[in-house]
Amino acid sequence: MEKKNNYPLELNTMPGFAGSSAYYLRYEDPHNDKALVSKEANAYWRNVDLYIGGTEHATGHLIYSRFWNKFLFDSGLIADDEPFRKLINQGMIQGRSNFVYRIKNTNTFVSFGLKGQYDVTPIHVDVNIVTNDVLDTEKFRNWNPEYQTAEFILEDGKYICGWAVEKMSKSMFNVVNPDDMVEKFGADTLRLYEMFLGPLEQSKPWDTNGIDGVSRFLRKLWNLFFKGDAFAVSGEQPTAGELKSIHKLIKKVSWDIENFSFNTSVAAFMICVNELTALNCNKRAILSDLVVVLAPFAPHIAEELWHRLGNETSVCDARFPDFNEEYLKEDTVKYTVSFNGKARFTLDFPAGTSAEEVEKTVLANENSQKWTEGKTPKKVIVVPNKIVNVVM
Repeated sequence: MEKKNNYPLELNTMPGFAGSSAYYLRYEDPHNDKALVSKEANAYWRNVDLYIGGTEHATGHLIYSRFWNKFLFDSGLIADDEPFRKLINQGMIQGRSNFVYRIKNTNTFVSFGLKGQYDVTPIHVDVNIVTNDVLDTEKFRNWNPEYQTAEFILEDGKYICGWAVEKMSKSMFNVVNPDDMVEKFGADTLRLYEMFLGPLEQSKPWDTNGIDGVSRFLRKLWNLFFKGDAFAVSGEQPTAGELKSIHKLIKKVSWDIENFSFNTSVAAFMICVNELTALNCNKRAILSDLVVVLAPFAPHIAEELWHRLGNETSVCDARFPDFNEEYLKEDTVKYTVSFNGKARFTLDFPAGTSAEEVEKTVLANENSQKWTEGKTPKKVIVVPNKIVNVVM
C-alpha cells in the first residue's frame, strides 16, 4: 500500500474559543507583554458599553465571551463579571424571492395573474433579473441553458412574477449583491434604505422596489442646495417656519440616535426636506445644520455638501447641533368643535387663548348656529389645545 503523508490532528482550540471571545479585553492594553490586560487598564476601561450582533451570532461568540469573562472575573483578573453592558441583536434582512410558473411538461411560462388557468410548477428565479416583479425575459433565457427556448404567456405585454419573503439563500436566488446596489443607486441610498426598512431589532424583508423612494429623497435634498447645476445657497436669515422645521428634525434625530430608532429618523429627514422644499428654503444657517444631522446616515453626500458650503474640515468633525424648544412652540392651536360628541368643524386659536375665550368664540361662530338651532347649550367642555364639545 502506498504510504500517505498524514497531518497531525489540531487539538489546540484556544485561539478560537478564548482568543476570539476575550479580544475586547486585549484592546484595553494591547502592548502589555506580561498579561492579557493589566488590572489598572481594565479598571479604567471596564467592560464594553454596547455590543451589536445578530441573534445567530449570539449563540456562539457571545456565550463564549460570557464564559471567559466570568472565568477571568472569578480568577480576580478583571473588574466586571459581565462582558457587555448592553446587547442589541439586529434583525435579519430577509430575502424577497420571485417565482416564474412553468406549465407542466412544457418549456412555457405563464404570468402570475394567468397561472390559475394552467397546471404549473413554481420555480425560483434570480431576483437580479426582475424589476418591480416584472421579469426580463431575455435575461431569463440567458440565465439558464434549460430556458434558452422558453416561451412566455404575458399579461399586458409583461411577465409578472410571484413573490414570497424567505431567508436569503443562494438556492432561492434571492441574494441581493450590495455592490450592485451601490453601483446603481449609490452607497448612501443603500445605507439609508437598510435603516428605513424597519426597527433595528426586527427581521425585515428586503424589497428592491422600495429603494427608489430613498433615491428620490436624496435627489430632493440635493436640490435644496442647487438651482439646476448652480450652487445657490443664500446667507439670508431663516424664517420662523424654517427654524421650526430644522429644530423639529434635530430633536427627533437626537432622540432616535440614542434609542437606535434609525428608521424613524429617515422618515423625519423626508418630512423635513419636504417642508423646506415647500418653503423654498436655501438658507445657509438651516442647510448647514441639516447636513451635520444627516452625516451619520448618509456620510458621502453630507461630506460633499459640507465642502460645497465652504467648510475645509470634515463634516464628521462638526459639532452636532442642539435643538431649541423656543422654535418648536406653536403660534396657533387647532380645536375640533363637536356637538354631542360628534365632530363638526375646526377652529384655529392663538396659542394661550383661555378656555373662556375659546368657548365664547365657538358659540358665536356662524357654523355653531345650525347645530344649536337657537337652543342654549347644557354644557360646554373645553379640553385645552384639543377639542371643544358642546352638549345640547
